[in-house]
Amino acid sequence: MMLRRGFILFLPRLAGLLVVACCSVSIVYMLACTPKGDNRQLALPRVHSPTAKEGYEAILQEQEEQHRNYIVSLKKQIAQLKAELQGRSKQLKNVQEQYPDPLDIRLDHSNPEKAQANLLAFLHSQIDKAEVHSGIKLSTEYAAVPFESFTLQKVYQLETGLTRHPEEKPVRKDKRDELIEVIELAVGSLNNPERDGNAKHRVYTASDFIEGIYRTEKDKGTLYELTFKGDAKHQFKKIVLFRPFGPVMKVKNENVNMADTLINVIVPLAKRASKFRQFMQNFRSANFKNFTFIQLNEEFSRGKGLDIGARFWKGNNVVLFFCDVDIYFTAEFLNSCRLNTQPGKKVFYPVLFSQYNPSIIYGHHDSIPPLEQQLIIKKETGFWRDFGFGMTCQYRSDFLNIGGFDLDIKGWGGEDVHLYRKYLHSNLIVIRTPVRGLFHLWHEKQCPDELTPEQYKMCMQSKAMNEASHGQLGMLVFKQEIETHLHRQKLSSKKT
Repeated sequence: MMLRRGFILFLPRLAGLLVVACCSVSIVYMLACTPKGDNRQLALPRVHSPTAKEGYEAILQEQEEQHRNYIVSLKKQIAQLKAELQGRSKQLKNVQEQYPDPLDIRLDHSNPEKAQANLLAFLHSQIDKAEVHSGIKLSTEYAAVPFESFTLQKVYQLETGLTRHPEEKPVRKDKRDELIEVIELAVGSLNNPERDGNAKHRVYTASDFIEGIYRTEKDKGTLYELTFKGDAKHQFKKIVLFRPFGPVMKVKNENVNMADTLINVIVPLAKRASKFRQFMQNFRSANFKNFTFIQLNEEFSRGKGLDIGARFWKGNNVVLFFCDVDIYFTAEFLNSCRLNTQPGKKVFYPVLFSQYNPSIIYGHHDSIPPLEQQLIIKKETGFWRDFGFGMTCQYRSDFLNIGGFDLDIKGWGGEDVHLYRKYLHSNLIVIRTPVRGLFHLWHEKQCPDELTPEQYKMCMQSKAMNEASHGQLGMLVFKQEIETHLHRQKLSSKKT
């Protein structure tokens, strides 16, 4: 055991010697190519001197002889270094053969079958280490790696900055090629089922692709989850692929039937009747028919309202969608809600698109367009609300097992982050990704004085981000300067 440990400790030293040897060769070559400095100024013969030609030839011959001797010396040094390097390489190879690395992924080209098996074992180990089959406990919400979502035409991304957009066509060739390859591989997998070889199967195409999500763990690889249309309205095919910094590997291929999967939408409400009427109109358009009104005569607490709504359900296990009255969602989003939750396995924390103040966005128009025409994902119309964790889909069993909300939190805000952190500390997979069918409708935000200092600070930060984009706010700030400039331009044009 001590001998093995000694060899392992010797490996870094041996690698260091190899690096030093390589550096020495480089330095020698650099010295060979560097002109030799000389403080002496050679006395060149005069041009009209009768010995001018002979003088030049003598000087050149002397310099050539010096360079020839120098090159011979360098060649000897290089030969010695090469011999030393070969000896060290052979020694390192012998040590590696005696003490292979822990993963045993060395490729033995003399045995291709063993090399392929070692490579596959390494790739599968990457899948096992990544957050694919089960969740990984995280210390804070900042450690969570979010997903990005995509369709055949667009990619919805969180890292917008000042130059990127919240949605874009994958104009970069590498990103476009990557997603096209993944979709083609998924279609190929669907059209080549692993069982019932003689049975007839439906032929899938890229047009059956609905949407996908993906994320990259930089030390493991990229996970892709793709959803395709199934044989009936509420049936889907889900393909999970993983690229462990190598060939893309299929993880699973499964049928998903959501026809009997109920969603219980729970909305806490306090003194917002007009917004509630608008919400119920959207509620009916999403084919919801049954609802229950629970009235509480006590101090408002968003967390307690959601907790009571979740525990009020007496039927079988159900998907809970915690929602607010100023949220607009589509029927397609509800499918995403179902597909990204799994009892005891996954919870869904979508990133919704938050609408800017329509009076600022459409201030140059004669009138503000209808709501349906405002629901556009663009940099000028809104932003991804990546700091909010209030809209979430999870199974009731997971909500109860995790302990629900912290009921000591009063008022509005804070309870959602507390619940989110609980899931990050658990073994469940947290799906965090922007979605195209979930919108936060703009409304003037009020921050009441009774909030705690921390809640009031969070409220004001949210209010500041809701009004307009960076460029639009800049135009408002510099409105007077812009008007002054226009006035000067008009005066100047009149004088000319």
